Amino acid sequence: MANSASGMAVHDECKLKFLELKAKRNFRFIVFKINEKLQQVTVEKLGQPDDSYDDLTASLPPNECRYAVFDFDFVTDENCQKSKIFFISWAPDASKVRSKMLYASSKDRFKRELDGIQVELQATEPSEMSIDIVKGRAL
Repeated sequence: MANSASGMAVHDECKLKFLELKAKRNFRFIVFKINEKLQQVTVEKLGQPDDSYDDLTASLPPNECRYAVFDFDFVTDENCQKSKIFFISWAPDASKVRSKMLYASSKDRFKRELDGIQVELQATEPSEMSIDIVKGRAL
């Protein structure tokens, strides 16, 4: 169950909620947290379908690492309505080194558990994951 490199298991709820976001669009975003005591990634917050990208960024703590997925809706230059699922690795400079290392070493395995991620962003400060960057990566 746990990965030998990082020792982190992925709680089943993470995969179930991600599938709901992807298939049913029940959520706009999901924030995930590593629970060090349990040695696993858990769901911390679920964003409602009408929540915005600003709601997601406000959910990320300024001095702690998190993972998040965001279902981004946009219109292409050809006027087509599209959606892409972003995986965001949030590791602010103010977070503890141990936490940054734990999130970094667990990221790839966790991402593999979430089948359907289309774009990945890594951010150490809010400006690195601004809505303009998200729009630019989506197109």
